Amino acid sequence: MRQLLRTLREERGLSQGALAKKIGVTQGYIHQLERGIRRPSIRVLLRLAQALDVPPETLLRAFKEGA
Repeated sequence: MRQLLRTLREERGLSQGALAKKIGVTQGYIHQLERGIRRPSIRVLLRLAQALDVPPETLLRAFKEGA
Protein backbone atom coordinates (compact mmCIF):
# COMPACT_ATOMS: atom_id res chain seq x y z
CA MET A 1 0.00 0.00 0.00
CA ARG A 2 2.65 2.47 0.94
CA GLN A 3 4.20 2.50 -2.53
CA LEU A 4 0.82 2.63 -4.23
CA LEU A 5 -0.35 5.51 -2.06
CA ARG A 6 2.78 7.51 -2.76
CA THR A 7 2.63 6.78 -6.49
CA LEU A 8 -1.03 7.77 -6.77
CA ARG A 9 -0.42 10.93 -4.75
CA GLU A 10 2.58 11.97 -6.84
CA GLU A 11 0.81 11.17 -10.14
CA ARG A 12 -1.89 13.62 -9.11
CA GLY A 13 0.64 16.28 -8.23
CA LEU A 14 -0.25 16.31 -4.55
CA SER A 15 2.13 16.82 -1.68
CA GLN A 16 1.58 14.87 1.52
CA GLY A 17 0.28 18.08 3.08
CA ALA A 18 -2.16 18.77 0.25
CA LEU A 19 -3.55 15.23 0.36
CA ALA A 20 -3.83 15.41 4.13
CA LYS A 21 -5.78 18.65 3.92
CA LYS A 22 -8.14 17.16 1.30
CA ILE A 23 -9.06 14.24 3.53
CA GLY A 24 -8.92 15.93 6.93
CA VAL A 25 -5.85 14.35 8.48
CA THR A 26 -2.35 15.59 9.26
CA GLN A 27 0.64 15.46 6.94
CA GLY A 28 2.30 13.25 9.54
CA TYR A 29 -0.53 10.74 9.21
CA ILE A 30 -0.04 10.53 5.44
CA HIS A 31 3.70 10.12 6.02
CA GLN A 32 3.03 7.23 8.40
CA LEU A 33 0.69 5.56 5.90
CA GLU A 34 3.30 5.84 3.16
CA ARG A 35 5.98 4.41 5.45
CA GLY A 36 3.78 1.51 6.51
CA ILE A 37 3.79 2.66 10.13
CA ARG A 38 0.01 3.07 10.30
CA ARG A 39 -2.98 1.50 8.64
CA PRO A 40 -5.94 3.69 7.77
CA SER A 41 -9.41 3.34 9.19
CA ILE A 42 -12.16 2.50 6.72
CA ARG A 43 -13.30 6.13 6.85
CA VAL A 44 -9.83 7.40 5.94
CA LEU A 45 -9.44 4.75 3.25
CA LEU A 46 -12.69 5.90 1.64
CA ARG A 47 -11.56 9.53 1.78
CA LEU A 48 -8.22 8.59 0.25
CA ALA A 49 -9.95 6.73 -2.58
CA GLN A 50 -12.17 9.72 -3.30
CA ALA A 51 -9.31 12.23 -3.15
CA LEU A 52 -7.11 10.08 -5.40
CA ASP A 53 -9.98 9.15 -7.74
CA VAL A 54 -9.56 5.39 -7.44
CA PRO A 55 -12.03 2.69 -6.42
CA PRO A 56 -11.87 2.01 -2.67
CA GLU A 57 -11.30 -1.66 -3.49
CA THR A 58 -7.95 -0.76 -5.06
CA LEU A 59 -6.68 0.72 -1.82
CA LEU A 60 -8.28 -1.94 0.35
CA ARG A 61 -6.67 -4.71 -1.68
CA ALA A 62 -3.30 -2.98 -1.48
CA PHE A 63 -3.53 -2.67 2.31
CA LYS A 64 -4.51 -6.32 2.65
CA GLU A 65 -1.57 -7.36 0.47
CA GLY A 66 0.77 -5.02 2.28
CA ALA A 67 1.84 -3.38 -0.99
